[in-house]
Amino acid sequence: MPRTDNDSWDLATSVGATATMVAAGRAVASKANQPLIDDPFAEPLVRAVGIEFLARWANGDIDAADIDGPDDVWGLQRMADLMGARTRYFDAFFRDAMDAGIRQAVILASGLDARAYRLQWPAGARVFEIDQPEVIRFKSATLADLGARPTADLREVAIDLRQDWPAALQAAGFDPAAPSAWIAEGLLAFLPADAQDRLLDNIAELSTPGSRVAAEIFGNRPGEDGEQVPDVIGLAAQRWRAHGFEVELADLRYDVERNDVATYLNQHGWQTQRQTINELFAANGIPEIPSSADFFNADTYYCTAIRPA
Repeated sequence: MPRTDNDSWDLATSVGATATMVAAGRAVASKANQPLIDDPFAEPLVRAVGIEFLARWANGDIDAADIDGPDDVWGLQRMADLMGARTRYFDAFFRDAMDAGIRQAVILASGLDARAYRLQWPAGARVFEIDQPEVIRFKSATLADLGARPTADLREVAIDLRQDWPAALQAAGFDPAAPSAWIAEGLLAFLPADAQDRLLDNIAELSTPGSRVAAEIFGNRPGEDGEQVPDVIGLAAQRWRAHGFEVELADLRYDVERNDVATYLNQHGWQTQRQTINELFAANGIPEIPSSADFFNADTYYCTAIRPA
């Protein structure tokens, strides 16, 4: 079902199901022969949500080779590869921020992210997770049932990002006078263009010099004829629907003209660095997406930014 301005979801429906899919990818990536990450919470969280296809993929009952087509540019294996590399990227971002003395971390649209439980945070670190109340409640209760305990001072901010989340964040103990580190992982494509700008503006208003932000920016490249190239993620999702995963991924994004994130941050006083999806793959020993491929997300990149003094 296409998005609407006031839609809502849990972790088995709409945008929430993408968080579960991402967690399933992290579970599979954690079991690779030479894993880039170790997320012991991903698989039990996915099982608890109850989407059978994703649970079976996460626990190894589904082999990507049995689902993906031999010539597919994108599929389950690529998804697991990306989740390993992407998760490692944002993990390193937080570690670098903490090494620089930052003690406030904010995870926007946290979903089933378990960084507050699996990373080794320094003394005094405070991690804020922002997501819809139902998502926060589910993850917190599931992890408690597993006996998991946060490795930082975890502050859950149960609010929709379309509401006044900056006020809720500060009410939870966030100090805008202290440096902070923010991530928007797998989020921005699910926001309208104006909402993306408001999110970045709000981050800037709450970020003192020395603060950092990292984001994933989905590509939206036109073909040589100026038309949108085939959405291979949507094509892969057709295969997944045949195995019981009913979410229509193409309906969940806002594929609209929007400001380029790195450019927007630079224009507002941040200093940015970019890494393309293929550069991320290459840095992690993952085969790159062929340059000849008509790939909807070929221009996806990862951006880190620092607010200078």
